[in-house]
Amino acid sequence: MEKRRLGKSEIEITPIGMGCWQFANSGNGITSYWDEQPQEQIDRIVAASIAGGVNWFDTAEAYGKGKSENSLTTGLQTLGVKPNEVVIATKWQPIFRTARSLIETIDERLQALNGYPIDLHQIHHAFSFSSIEKQMMSMVELLRQGKIRSAGVSNFNANQMRKAHAILQREGFPLVSNQVLYNLLNRNIENNGVLETARELGITIIAFSPLAQGILTGKYHQNPDEIQTHPGPRKYLKAFQIKSLEETLPLIREMQSIAEAYGVTPAQIALNWLIRANGDLVVAIPGASRVQQAEDNANAANFRLTQKEMEKLEEVSTRLNQA
Repeated sequence: MEKRRLGKSEIEITPIGMGCWQFANSGNGITSYWDEQPQEQIDRIVAASIAGGVNWFDTAEAYGKGKSENSLTTGLQTLGVKPNEVVIATKWQPIFRTARSLIETIDERLQALNGYPIDLHQIHHAFSFSSIEKQMMSMVELLRQGKIRSAGVSNFNANQMRKAHAILQREGFPLVSNQVLYNLLNRNIENNGVLETARELGITIIAFSPLAQGILTGKYHQNPDEIQTHPGPRKYLKAFQIKSLEETLPLIREMQSIAEAYGVTPAQIALNWLIRANGDLVVAIPGASRVQQAEDNANAANFRLTQKEMEKLEEVSTRLNQA
C-alpha cells in the first residue's frame, strides 16, 4: 500500500489505518457498541490488517482506560511485530483534567502500550480545564523528552487547530494531524473551515467513523432489522431508523453500482472516495471486529476510482448533506 507523510513530520502512514476502539471490550459502557472479542480474535484482526499493508493503528486512553491500547499491542507482540515496525497513535483524555496530566499520564500510556512507542499523541477533545496554550506546551515537553514522536489533536475546530499549530510552530514543532468525523454522509469539515485550514497548514486530517458506523456498508439498507441484533445504543440513533435509511438509499445504490464494476464492496467504495477526494490530505481509520472487515478495509486502497465516479458520488452525497 502507498504511504503518505503524517502532516509535516517524517512519519509515513498508509491512507488506510485501523481504528481500535472496539478492542476495549467491556472497558467502559460506550464500548458495548461491539460484542466482546477474545484476544485471539483481536490478534487475527491485527494480523489481517498488517497482511493487507496497513502500517498504523489508532487507539486512545479513553477506550477502556487503556484496555484497547493493551489489547492492540498484545496482538502485535504475539505476531512478532517489533516496536517501530508499525506506527501507533493514541490519545490523552482531557475531560476534567489540566494540561499537566498529559505529562503525568504519559508513562501510563507507554505501560498500557507494552513499551511500544507513541508515534502520534493526540488531545482527544477540546474540553480540558487548561488552555490550548498550556496543552500544547505540555506536548512540547513530551516531544523534547522524546516520550512522543509527534503531536496531534482530535475534534478541534478550525480556530482551535490554528491556535494549536501556531504554539507548536513557535516552539519548533509541527501540529501533524486533526482527527475528526468525516465520511460521505457527514462532510461538515468541508464547510466549517477545518479542511481548508488543514490544507493551508499542512495538517493531515484523520477521518474517524469513515463508514458512518456501518451505514455506508449498505447492509442496513438491505436488511433494516439487522441493527436490532447489535449490542449497545446504535440501534436507537436517527441514522439507523427506516426513514433515514430510505433517505440515504440513493447514495448506497450509487456505491453498489460502482462497486460491482470493481468487484468490491460499497464500503470499499466509500473508503476509496474518502482517501482520494482531497489528494493526500485525508486518511481514514475504519474499525474492524471481524477478520473479513479488516481485509476489506485494507483492500479499499488498492484501486482508484475514476474522476467521473468520484464526481458522481460527490454529487449524490452533496444532495444528502444539504437536505
